[in-house]
Amino acid sequence: MQTTRTIPTNETERLASLFKLDLDYTALNDTFKDLSFLAAKITETEISLISFIDSYTQWIVSRFGLEIYQTPIDDTVCQFTLGEEDHLEIEDLSKDQRFVTKDFIGEPMNLKYYLGVPLKSSNGLNIGSLCVIDNKLHGKLSDEKIEQLKIIARQIIARINDASSIRSLQNQLRLQTDTYKKVAHDIRGPIAGIIGLADMIANDTDEYHKDELQNMVGMMGKSGQSVLDLADEILRSSLDKLNCAAEVFNLKIFKEKLDKLYQPQAFNKQINLDIKVNIAFETIQIKKDKLMQISGNLISNAIKFTPNNGNIKVQLDLFLETNQKTLIMQVQDSGQGLSQEAINEILKGTAESSNGTIGEKGYGFGLPMVRKLLNELNGEMSIESKIGQGSCFHIKIPSV
Repeated sequence: MQTTRTIPTNETERLASLFKLDLDYTALNDTFKDLSFLAAKITETEISLISFIDSYTQWIVSRFGLEIYQTPIDDTVCQFTLGEEDHLEIEDLSKDQRFVTKDFIGEPMNLKYYLGVPLKSSNGLNIGSLCVIDNKLHGKLSDEKIEQLKIIARQIIARINDASSIRSLQNQLRLQTDTYKKVAHDIRGPIAGIIGLADMIANDTDEYHKDELQNMVGMMGKSGQSVLDLADEILRSSLDKLNCAAEVFNLKIFKEKLDKLYQPQAFNKQINLDIKVNIAFETIQIKKDKLMQISGNLISNAIKFTPNNGNIKVQLDLFLETNQKTLIMQVQDSGQGLSQEAINEILKGTAESSNGTIGEKGYGFGLPMVRKLLNELNGEMSIESKIGQGSCFHIKIPSV
């Protein structure tokens, strides 16, 4: 009996498309709550969910009729929607052999009807789902209503792509701002020197008596001052733009988001997940770029390979230099541990998947995606581990 989906050959590309969007799963409900409500009303179902699915988890970012925020991928119906080009409709979940052992079939949920429409990335890969669910038998939806759900699904992706485009423009603005600052800095010194030289010549009346020369020097000083004022204006303008564009993100906010996302997963295995930050640096602003995806995959992986009643410690810190901030992150678990051979395979990207401590299905995509994301950010990963004594993943990401 098949209880998990068949993994497609393009799963790596699918996950890359999802992570490229750099979604914050804790902050999307307001963006989509009108669409989840609309989907339920159109189909006259009790429940509607909008979710994105990575290698470990279905992240439910908007919901109507059911207060659920995440679920392991193996315990979902939407994992099978990922394999559909158009939609997946199941009239009675209790009679589908893939789900007869799942908790949502029995009390108190008693789910019966399901229809899911895949959410497609810009390159056509399924990265999530819009689904409607009912706890009573429900006849097949009409083609018209299914088409309306597809329109809603396209609107969801359109909003996601719009937000991604805005972030891209903000990043371009930051790069432009850095250029403005460099130009302003580079021209300030030489121009200030010209102004100083002009002042010296203009004030040395014993050596320079010609009115014409003094007029030229005066013009030199005024011209230099004008360029210097322009440099100052560039600096002020670019800093104002940068402050308007930048999303506030720091170690304190980072910790809060990780707690919200991953404490429920840890609780399900009675694992103590302890996330700490260096309070001396917790309010220093950093870039959010890909940090949630990197840390999330590492924590999910640690939960998977840590037995019930185990411990996971996450430490977030910054290393400050004159012109650079480097994020230091450690994820330490009391799990199964790794051999040196396994560590080498992970770092090379050749490690094979394995099941978790309570039989969680291993797909082998989490750590390779961490490596890919780190490469994009010029980051580094090292691993310390011993069999039976847990593992510690060390991450360094410069220029945050």
